[in-house]
Amino acid sequence: MFSVKKNVLQTVAMLKAYGIRHVVMSPGSRNAPLMQTFSQDSSFDCHVIVDERNAAFYALGIIQCTRKPVVICCTSGTALLNYAPAVAEAYYQQLPLIVVSADRSQEWIGQMDGQTLPQAGVFGSLVKKSVNLPEIETERDTWFCNRLINEALIDCMTDAQGPVHINVPISEPLFDYSVEKLPEVRKINLASIEKSVDTTPFSDKWNHLPKRMIIVGQLPKSPGLVKVLEKLVGRNDCVVLVEHPSNCVSPLFISNFDALLYAIPEEKKTDFVPDLVVTIGGHIVSKRLKQFLRGNKPVSHWHITPSGEVVDLFQSLTDLVETDNEKFLNALYNAISADEQRPYSGLWKEASEKITEPSSETLFSDIRAMGDFLKCLPDNSVLHLANSSTVRNAQLYTLDKSVDVFCNRGTNGIESSLPSAIGFASVYEGITYLVIGDLSFFYGLNSLWNISHIKNLRVLLVNNGGGGIFHLLPGLNKAPSLKQYVAATHNTGAGEWVHASGMKYLSATNGEELSKAFETFMNETIQESMVLEVITDMEVSKAAFKDYYHKLK
Repeated sequence: MFSVKKNVLQTVAMLKAYGIRHVVMSPGSRNAPLMQTFSQDSSFDCHVIVDERNAAFYALGIIQCTRKPVVICCTSGTALLNYAPAVAEAYYQQLPLIVVSADRSQEWIGQMDGQTLPQAGVFGSLVKKSVNLPEIETERDTWFCNRLINEALIDCMTDAQGPVHINVPISEPLFDYSVEKLPEVRKINLASIEKSVDTTPFSDKWNHLPKRMIIVGQLPKSPGLVKVLEKLVGRNDCVVLVEHPSNCVSPLFISNFDALLYAIPEEKKTDFVPDLVVTIGGHIVSKRLKQFLRGNKPVSHWHITPSGEVVDLFQSLTDLVETDNEKFLNALYNAISADEQRPYSGLWKEASEKITEPSSETLFSDIRAMGDFLKCLPDNSVLHLANSSTVRNAQLYTLDKSVDVFCNRGTNGIESSLPSAIGFASVYEGITYLVIGDLSFFYGLNSLWNISHIKNLRVLLVNNGGGGIFHLLPGLNKAPSLKQYVAATHNTGAGEWVHASGMKYLSATNGEELSKAFETFMNETIQESMVLEVITDMEVSKAAFKDYYHKLK
């Protein structure tokens, strides 16, 4: 049986009509009519996460796994505000997150009624669409409610996808669940256009700008994109720069460019400056690359994006290409001339080959633990990387092309990594691996609560007793406030927290113990979630990192 609230019925029926399957709900009374109605329809898979901040990131993990929209549903008041970090991440990562918030009726907003604040439009520019539904009394109210929900869901799923907010005012009484079936609703179908671009002016520019660089930002895995990029590199004098979150792996591409840019002598850096930069995908991790191109601006910079949004990352954007990445690059490939000589790509390739990975003899440290882990990672794994040091340390090593990499680089927050990986694991059939640092792990600790049903999560926790990356930043690394305040130095271990969550706990304090722990941690026949805590020394890790980069020079 369903709620009698007609705007609730419209909302749930519309989400069903749009094919939404997963709903992540957080307990409350104002949203009880929504939870009752979602949970009583077998079309929806309902997940219950008490903490709204973690619930929203949990939903992002489901979106990353399924590549489909997911609903998060909360009660009124500050519950909604706890969604804000994940809404921001969804916006900048272009993930279709649907926020459904229950609210008090309009006349009680700002009147000292309980659990009440102005919810409509609360996320501002961080959502693609925000609608405030009417409480339905007339046929016109029904039409208006239906139209608003259609508008929000169309915006969520078209062009560059992104979060939307549907606010649902619900007056008391709340708990009449006597409706037997959902209403028939009108779904507005959008016939989207396929955007194409005349590549003639671009092929002319390509042919006249000999030093070409293609930079691939964060993207889901796309074999077709890898293929066309390989064709371009194979026939033309261009370099393709990728990072692990790009999910574009090929021996023809360069993934160690951050270390490469560090190693190049200053007097030779101008040789590496491109005439043309082509960017595709989302965020780029390497700050060194951003600084290099901002300081050495190319003649031309094309940004290919289906959304048409201006992103001038290197302060040199000349062309915004509003179309599909793969389609444009294939058309460009067919229109450009082949190069007999390839001095520019040869220069980058030679420099890249001189950059070695950290040695297996490296002192037991953060980078050593990362390297040992990645060398043992099974093919076809799903790997979540936390932000800050974790994603950067991983970039020092190569990854097999079969590994699927996820990282919340939209806003780079440390609070998102653990709950997103848990959400991913909740709907993924295989093992979900996560590498995370101690501050990020303890920040998201509440997400370990009540997940005993998830048996396929493996968390590699690198605990160096604080924010390790802050010890490596020039200037900050000498500040008297560093240890206590900036890096939040601590002596906390994860063992008791992990045991309380019902997960298996492993630990290692040296290379031998880590190798032994991997025998269990990497055993995918074991149906049990695990945390392997690798305890490293901050000073040793700092020294190992600096020694590696010193040797590059």
